[in-house]
Amino acid sequence: MQPQDEARRDMAEEARWSRPECQAWTGALLLGTCLLYCARASLSICAATMSQDFGWNKKEAGIVLSSFFWGYCFTQVAGGHLGDRIGGEKVILLSASAWGCLTAATPLLSRLGSAHLVFITSSRVLTGLLQGVYFPALTSLLAQKVRESERAFTYSTVGSGSQLGTLVTGAVGSLLLDWYGWQSVFYFSGGLTLLWVGYVYRYLLSGKDCGALGAPPAARPSQVPWRQLFRKPSVWAAVLSQLSSACSFFILLSWLPTFFQETFPHSKGWVFNVVPWLVAAPTSLFSGFLADHLISQGYRTITVRKFMQVMGLGLSSIFALCVGHSSSFLKSVVFASASIGLQTFNHSGISVNIQDLAPSCAGFLFGVANTAGALAGVVGVYLSGYLIETTGSWTSLFHLVAAISNLGLCSFLVFGQAQRVDLSPTHEAL
Repeated sequence: MQPQDEARRDMAEEARWSRPECQAWTGALLLGTCLLYCARASLSICAATMSQDFGWNKKEAGIVLSSFFWGYCFTQVAGGHLGDRIGGEKVILLSASAWGCLTAATPLLSRLGSAHLVFITSSRVLTGLLQGVYFPALTSLLAQKVRESERAFTYSTVGSGSQLGTLVTGAVGSLLLDWYGWQSVFYFSGGLTLLWVGYVYRYLLSGKDCGALGAPPAARPSQVPWRQLFRKPSVWAAVLSQLSSACSFFILLSWLPTFFQETFPHSKGWVFNVVPWLVAAPTSLFSGFLADHLISQGYRTITVRKFMQVMGLGLSSIFALCVGHSSSFLKSVVFASASIGLQTFNHSGISVNIQDLAPSCAGFLFGVANTAGALAGVVGVYLSGYLIETTGSWTSLFHLVAAISNLGLCSFLVFGQAQRVDLSPTHEAL
């Protein structure tokens, strides 16, 4: 290992969070991820009601639902790179301030004129642009601040906020939708986000802590070794696997509420909007604990990561297919819960594998991978609406999810590795 790499690793170790700091930030970031998904899932919960109010058909609803990803894909790399350079916590806080304001203002935008489709679509594109920096900046922050032996559990804990956020929106949002109309769902999620921003700024970023939380400048790479990174098959396997997991998740997140509303019109909205995510949150925590435990017991890191992906992409896709072929509401909820729950194993698989491969520029690499996932999400969510409209069957959507998931799984099983690829010629095998 060259001297500059040795010095960089030593300084990175010194910049790690202490246990109390890690606990405080893990809790805050868990809540932040929860609120991010509250804002993101608001439209999915309200899509059927808004379609009735504004007269949207399935294709138009698909445009609105997919428009979030049009913006989401363009800021991934920038968010990761900024996180690597100036500190992920600062990037997260600035973006949350903006998307919180925009989410709360969405109902007001729908009143600006008769072109509801244009205004709502534009607001979702902008929301996607603002939220696109979050996970790359988060990956950068955790790669710099969390020890490798605790990385899977910390990331899966923070990542479980995505299920908690969807759960909160599904439970509280469904009630608000029934009692006060779809506008109240956006006020709720946007307002809570702004309160969270105030809390983090006041108690975690104020005063001298603000400067101390970023890694020392010398510990940051002077430039991203992108040519070195993208010569490695393991990097491409990670990108494709992240693309598959993100696209599959986005399709289910966007269309499952409408599927249950139309297939089982007399069912209670809070059941299918809550139960899958209620299952997913503890499953995410369990996957992180299991991954770190297996590694501590001597299993190779890459073996554990691949096992997590078999669960998160392979087994989850089987249950997704079962949803499409079930005519029972109870069975559909059980299968959907199993599919969504197993997808959380990706947090301890591919999401952490990116940090294994390139901790010094994990934000950049995750940004590239999530950009690919967001682009696939744009196509996947819209294509799902098109397939449903043209075939008249929801089965095609779940077949699409299974095909995408297994493509990513196969690539990772064949080419996935956990050796660092961001160092000069000598690499440390894990």
